[in-house]
Amino acid sequence: MNSDAGANASNEGENELKWYVLKVQSNREKSIRENILRRVHREGLERFFGEIIIPTEKVAETKGGKKRVVERKLYPGYIMIRMILNDESWFLIRETSGVGDFTGAAGKPLPMPEHEIQRMLGQETAKEETAQPKIKIDFAPGDRVKIKEGAFESFEGTVDTVDEASGRVSVLIEIFGRSTPAELEYWQIESV
Repeated sequence: MNSDAGANASNEGENELKWYVLKVQSNREKSIRENILRRVHREGLERFFGEIIIPTEKVAETKGGKKRVVERKLYPGYIMIRMILNDESWFLIRETSGVGDFTGAAGKPLPMPEHEIQRMLGQETAKEETAQPKIKIDFAPGDRVKIKEGAFESFEGTVDTVDEASGRVSVLIEIFGRSTPAELEYWQIESV
């Protein structure tokens, strides 16, 4: 592996940690990550590995009237790993159960450009800092709904817009023969 002409002078090119993206079995990202960390430690290859990240975002959901915040994977079936790619580290990753392959061209792993990683991880850190999760709203524009609480209780209408950031839904209801928008909280409506 040749060092890039643009590599930092303080690094030796080959000994530079670079970001790679692994394709893994979906819904097993966490256990595969833990398995890689265990194997790295057992083989004594910590010097070749940096962070191993499953990018997630926080989403607020309401189930049974209770609001809770859950983590949702931004890229299901993928793990981001910072490592020095050599025969030992490549073999360890490839031989880990559940790992498909590195993303890259023709079987040769290609490191992700730093700006791409920052963009992908920047999403994650920006969301953590604001701690303002998106709200999972199971309604889409055009859905028929019934208002179950508030001034328009028992009216039926059609969802016009959905704002996941604020948790508000605009519903078009018919009042005196005219279609009128009503701004409601997502939990004030139910599917018809």
